[in-house]
Amino acid sequence: MSQALPAIIDDWLARREWHLRRHQLDMLEAARAGDHVLLAAATGAGKTLAGFLPSIAELIEAPADGLHTLYISPLKALAVDVQRNLLEPIEEMGLDIRVETRSGDTPSNRKARQRARPPQMLLTTPESLSLLLSYPEAATMFSGLKTIIVDEIHAFAKEKRGDLLCLAMARLQRLAPGLRRVGLSATIADPDAYRAWLAPDGVIDDVRLVEGEPGAVPDLSILVPEDRVPWSGHSGRYAAGQVMQLIEEHDASIIFTNTRSLAELIFQDLWKANDKQIPIGVHHGSLSREARRRVEAAMAGGRLKGLVATASLDMGLDWGNVDLVAQMGAPKGSSRFLQRVGRANHRLDEASKGMIVPGNRFEYLEARACLDAIDDGELDPDIFREGALDVLAQHVMGIACAGPFDEAELLDEVRSALPYSALTQETWRRVLELNATGGYALRAYDKYKRLVEDSPGKWRITRPAIAAAHRLNAGVIVDNTMMDLRFKNGRHIGRVEESFASTLTPGDAFFFSGISLEVEGFKEQDIIVRASKQVGRIVSYGGQRMSMSTHLAERVRGFLADRSSWQRFPDDVREWLDVQSRRSILPEPHELLVETFPHEGRHYMTVYAFEGWNAHQSLGMLVTKRMEAAGLKPLSWVATDYALATSSLEPVTDPQALFSPDILEDEFKSWIEESHLLKRAFREVAVIGGLVERQHPGKRKTGKQVSFSTDLIYDVLKKYEPDHLLMRAAWDDARARMTELGRLVRLVDRAADTMVHVTAERVTPMAVPLMMNIGREQAPGRATDEAILAQVEKELVAQAMRLD
Repeated sequence: MSQALPAIIDDWLARREWHLRRHQLDMLEAARAGDHVLLAAATGAGKTLAGFLPSIAELIEAPADGLHTLYISPLKALAVDVQRNLLEPIEEMGLDIRVETRSGDTPSNRKARQRARPPQMLLTTPESLSLLLSYPEAATMFSGLKTIIVDEIHAFAKEKRGDLLCLAMARLQRLAPGLRRVGLSATIADPDAYRAWLAPDGVIDDVRLVEGEPGAVPDLSILVPEDRVPWSGHSGRYAAGQVMQLIEEHDASIIFTNTRSLAELIFQDLWKANDKQIPIGVHHGSLSREARRRVEAAMAGGRLKGLVATASLDMGLDWGNVDLVAQMGAPKGSSRFLQRVGRANHRLDEASKGMIVPGNRFEYLEARACLDAIDDGELDPDIFREGALDVLAQHVMGIACAGPFDEAELLDEVRSALPYSALTQETWRRVLELNATGGYALRAYDKYKRLVEDSPGKWRITRPAIAAAHRLNAGVIVDNTMMDLRFKNGRHIGRVEESFASTLTPGDAFFFSGISLEVEGFKEQDIIVRASKQVGRIVSYGGQRMSMSTHLAERVRGFLADRSSWQRFPDDVREWLDVQSRRSILPEPHELLVETFPHEGRHYMTVYAFEGWNAHQSLGMLVTKRMEAAGLKPLSWVATDYALATSSLEPVTDPQALFSPDILEDEFKSWIEESHLLKRAFREVAVIGGLVERQHPGKRKTGKQVSFSTDLIYDVLKKYEPDHLLMRAAWDDARARMTELGRLVRLVDRAADTMVHVTAERVTPMAVPLMMNIGREQAPGRATDEAILAQVEKELVAQAMRLD
C-alpha cells in the first residue's frame, strides 16, 4: 500500500479495508525526514493514528526497549481512551510494544516501575511529565526518547499548563537532542502561532505544517422556540420539551452546557419533560471517576439516548452513534462550538449535526454570528502571552530535585521555550532568589530556603525533604478546594466546592449526578449523603465566566446596523430591533450606545459595549464608584456579555464623564487592591510558585487553611515587599485573566470618541433583558418569584415596545 510502511502495517490496513489519507501519509513522510510537525485536521480525520503510526513503524523496523514515544494529553480520560484505541491495532498486528498511561491516578508501585523500566509508549499529562522530570533517573529515562506527541495542542498552548509543558519540552530536548515534536489539533485559527510555540527556540520554519482534508460541511442550525425567542435568561431552559423531543428522534445526543451547575439544572428540566422515560444521563468534571466511566460506557454501549455534559466531553471521547449535538445557551466562540459538534458522528465524510438553543434575543444574534463565522471559516482568535513566572519557579524547583544545575545552562534552556524567550537576566535571578529565600521579606524563615548556591552559578536543593514536598504539591491547576460526597457505605459519588459545602446543614437537599441528595452529616473532608425525594437546590461552583469571543461580538454589532441581515431572523427578533431603532437608535459597529431612562422611581443607565461579561463586570464596579463620588447614589449594576446596566437614585446626565480614560489608572489599581481579585490571584500563584503547600504526607490542607496561609504572606509582602516576584505575577493574573483588561481598555477608548447618549422617556427594547437580570438579582425567593418575574417582564415589554 505504501513504501513508507512496514508490510505488517500494510497487511493490517488491508484486512480492515482502510486507506491512509493524504495527511496521514504526510505525517509519515515528516517522520522519515526527522521534522517537527503540526497536524491541523478535522475531528474524525484520524489524527491519533496519524500521530502514532510513524512511531509504530519505527518500532517495527528497529525494535528497542526504553521510552520511544511520549504522548501528552490535556485530560487523564483522553490518555486512557487513546491507550485503548492504540492497543487494539498493536494487538491485532501482534506487535511487542508496551503502551501505558501515567497520571495522578496511577498506583505508586507502577509509577516507580515506569521510571526504572518505562514502556515504549507512555501516555501522560503535562503535570505528570513535569513530575517525572523531577526524579534523578529522568536523564536516563528520557535519553533515548524519539518523539513527543502533544494532542489537542490548542487546549494547552495559551495557558499555564502550556507554559509548564513548553518548559518540559525544552528539558527533554536537552536530554534527547534528536527528539521530534508533534502537535495535533482540530480547531486552530493561527497555525503559525502554534508552530512557533511547538518549535525549539520558537523557530517557526523548523515545524512542518500538515493540513488534513476538509471534512463534510456540518449541518448546523438554531433552535427556534415554539412561541417566541425569550427576552431574558441565558441557558435555553425554556426549550427543555423541544430538546427532549429531539433526543427521542435521534439515536444518541449530547446536550452541552457551559457550566457544571447548568448541567445539573438542564438534566432536571429534561427529566421533567421526559414523559417516555427515555434513558438520559449527566456528565461533568465534579462527578467521581467511577460515575463518569459508567456514563461513558453506557453511552458507548447504546444504553443512553441522551447525555447532558460540560467541557468534560469537549475532547477525546468519541462515540460513532452520536448523531446530534445541542448547545444550551450561546457557545461563546465558533471554535468552541465546532469542537463540540465534532463529538457527533466522528466520521470525516459524514456531516455532523449541531444545534444552538439561544437563551434570549441577544443570544440569538450571537448564535447566528457563530454559524456565520463557521461558514466563513473564521475561528476564535488565539491570544498568546509571556510565560508565567510562578510556573517558571515551580519548573526550576523540579529540575533542582532531579539534581544540581548550572544557572547559565538552565537559563539558556528555559529561553528555548517560546513563552520565556524574552526572559531577562534580572527576572531570572529573582526566580532563583524566590526559590532560595522566598524573597527579601521572607528570607528570615527557614521554610522558604529550598535552593542553595554552592558555588557561583551552581545550585542544588537544601535538603532531600524538599524534593518530596515538591512532588506532592507540584501542578498548575489550582481548583477551589473540594469536599467529597459519599454514601454511608463509603461509596464515592463526586465532589463539591468547599464554599458550597459551607452553606449546607444536615437535612438540606441538593441535586447532584441527576439525583436529589440529602445531607446526613460531615466527616473531615467528606459530606455524608443519602438519596432523597426532596426537591433540592442546584450545586453552585466558582470560577470565571467565559465571555463571548471578540470576533462574534463584532459580528453582533454588525447585525444591529445592517437591516439587510434581519431577514434571516425570526419575526419577534426583527420586531425587537425595529422598535429599538424607532424608540432609541441601533448603534453603528464603531459606536458605543449609552441609554438613560427612569423606571419606577429609579434612574437607569444601559451601556451596549459587547465586550464580554468580565470586562462589563469590571467596568460596573469602576463606574458605580465614580457615580458614588459624583453624588448619583448608585444602587446596583448588572453585566451580561452584551451590555452593562446601572441603577441609581439620581439621573446620569453626563455619562462621558464616567468613562474618561483615567478610570483605568488610579481607580482601577485601587479597586483591584481592595477587591478579592488580587488576593485570589495571589493564592493561586503562591501555591504554584511553591510558597504555600497544599499537601503534607497523608494530609491535605483545607481551602480555609490554604487561604489563611496565603493571606498572611500577602499582607506581609504588600507591606514590606510590594514588588515581590509573586506579587507581580498575581497582578498579571488579576489584570489579564480575571478582568480581561484588553477589552476593558478598548471599551473605555471607544467611549472617549464614539459614545452616543440617548435620553429615553422609559425603558427601551434592548434594555429589557438587562432590566430582567436586575429583577432576578433583586428577587428574594425562588419558586413564587418566577410568576412575579414573568409579570414584571410582561409589563416591561409592554412599555418598551410601545411606539407612542
